[in-house]
Amino acid sequence: MNKNKVLVGMSGGVDSSVSAFILKKEGYEVPGLFMKNWDDDDGSPYCSIKEDFMDAAFVADQLEIPLLEVNFAKEYKEKVFSYFLEELKKGRTPNPDILCNKEIKFKKFYDYALSKGYDYIATGHYAKTNEDKLYKAMDTNKDQTYFLHAIDKEVLKRTLFPVGSIDKEQVRQIARENSLITSDKKDSTGICFIGERPFPDFISNYVSEKIGKIVDENGNELGEHKGLQYYTLGQRQGIGIGGQKGNNNEPWYVAGKDMDTNTLVVVQGNDNPLLFSRELITRNLYLLNEDIEQKFNGAAKVRYRQEDQKCEIEILEGKIQIRFEKPQRAVTPGQSVVIYKNNECLGGGEIESIK
Repeated sequence: MNKNKVLVGMSGGVDSSVSAFILKKEGYEVPGLFMKNWDDDDGSPYCSIKEDFMDAAFVADQLEIPLLEVNFAKEYKEKVFSYFLEELKKGRTPNPDILCNKEIKFKKFYDYALSKGYDYIATGHYAKTNEDKLYKAMDTNKDQTYFLHAIDKEVLKRTLFPVGSIDKEQVRQIARENSLITSDKKDSTGICFIGERPFPDFISNYVSEKIGKIVDENGNELGEHKGLQYYTLGQRQGIGIGGQKGNNNEPWYVAGKDMDTNTLVVVQGNDNPLLFSRELITRNLYLLNEDIEQKFNGAAKVRYRQEDQKCEIEILEGKIQIRFEKPQRAVTPGQSVVIYKNNECLGGGEIESIK
């Protein structure tokens, strides 16, 4: 019988449900913890927190384990949401899920667990660890190391990822075989606090709209936008300038944002050269493995589920410079680039500039 105590983050989804099941079966003492990180609109049709808590509680009853609840909404607003809004105002496209993992799920949750005497924390993320090293999950289609690259490597030593060594269908099969009510529950999508609601509808409550011009690469005015915070590089939907006279029928894509003039720059064609870049520099650096060379050939990805892209990686003081073997489409300041050597996630940083 394993005497170690593991506090499992239970979100009400199938992955964390099966994680708790696996750990209990392996003999750990396993209570669950439901984290409430957002409480501004519990009554909204887009907010699933009540349903998620009920599902987590039901699974805990099925597994005969206690379920604790903790409210990190204040910390989330201070550490994650406020940063998210400031980044939008600066014209960047932040990824709050990465910051949530860094500041809440693998910091506040971790600190809470240790303060209560637990030996480990566990979550339903698809990843694998070996001491303080982070590796891709067996199910590469579900691998979530992209979202985990910024957490403290000391935390990794006390973190378990029970579903990291099995694929998603196996996870659902385990849930079905043990009659867990989350077995066929749909995976959550979108930014955690926005959910399925339209992005502009949500953001308009927090960031003031400022009308500006939409121009093509030659400066020709094509229309107006309501605020640069609603757009990201490579975006096609929602620009609202289709059928411009004198142009071909190819769709328009966002190619740039000029914050000084409040201008949105768009181009036609999915393969327009202005949508591609070969180099980037980050404005910060998170390293999970500090034993790597200063300059080496490896792989990187600039968005979740992107295939690894071959590149030259150079570790500079407090930042990373990357030169890709092939041009990359819609590399976006504010988003994160994550670097890899084979299956090991080495770290990453937030993209500052591209060329």
